[in-house]
Amino acid sequence: MEYRRLGTSGLKVSALSFGSWVTFGEQVDEEAAAACMKAAREAGVNFFDNAEGYAQGKAESVMGAIIRKSGWKRSDLVISTKIFWGGKGPNDMGLSRKHIFEGLEASLRRLQLDYVDLVFCHRPDKETPIEETVRAMSRIVDMGLAFYWGTSEWRAEDIRTAYALARREHLVPPTMEQAQYNMFHRERVEKEYRRLYEDIGLGTTTWSPLASGYLSGKYLRGFPEGSRLSLRGYGWLRKRFEGSEGAEKLAKVKKLVKVAAGLGVTLPQLAIAWCLRTPGVSTVITGASRPEQVKENMKALDAVRLLTGDVLARIEKILGNSPEPEPDFRS
Repeated sequence: MEYRRLGTSGLKVSALSFGSWVTFGEQVDEEAAAACMKAAREAGVNFFDNAEGYAQGKAESVMGAIIRKSGWKRSDLVISTKIFWGGKGPNDMGLSRKHIFEGLEASLRRLQLDYVDLVFCHRPDKETPIEETVRAMSRIVDMGLAFYWGTSEWRAEDIRTAYALARREHLVPPTMEQAQYNMFHRERVEKEYRRLYEDIGLGTTTWSPLASGYLSGKYLRGFPEGSRLSLRGYGWLRKRFEGSEGAEKLAKVKKLVKVAAGLGVTLPQLAIAWCLRTPGVSTVITGASRPEQVKENMKALDAVRLLTGDVLARIEKILGNSPEPEPDFRS
């Protein structure tokens, strides 16, 4: 396993990490979840990601029970959660001071932990001033309930605002961003955040490297039973596959399968390795419903070296979606 600094912080996270979204509390039972986490840990994964909104808190309860029973040394683990969707009450959602404190306390109870290493603002909150959120998150760190805090799917402008405010008021600033990143979703990580990597030392924990299953290759022949597209509540995702945009992506997937085969790797390994090689990516969060999937995903580390300039050029030709660089009006 390779370990990378999370931005310019002193914290090191495994280049490949493991997340509980979709699977824990919904797609797999605790026994299967435990087998997946054990396989990840044996591969050297130290970062495990969660959120209060995953399966209405059940994902945290499952992960917490597994950690408690595992016998793993707490200091060897990096555990995260995210705060935003905590319930249906008027103060059970968002990034108010009240919900940040109450939401994190509830998460810690479910996780059976005294603290998390990372806590993220799961989405931007238009109804709460950024200053209120920054002060609350800084206080969370000061109290020892989390060691670092960050954002998820925030605009670069808002991250910079939060960072500057924290520095000006001598508060703890955000140091990481959790963003979707894959071959079909590139603009934010590759272009929008580019200056933040150098200006404020932003680290990224990226999610959905297989683009909600597109890059797994398993949907080329339909929707297998037991996949996330067959789960209740994921009809919105299935519609994406069935539309014209989905058909266009699947056509590209067929070509990418050939590229992967030529390298002697699977399509998921190629897709994850492609994310790993991107500057600014601290860790790629993977997911799985079976330990065999975990073991296969971990092999993506070995596939990074296969991504030569010629291979990357072939991939870019298939994707045709490289973000436009900032214009240089001197040239």
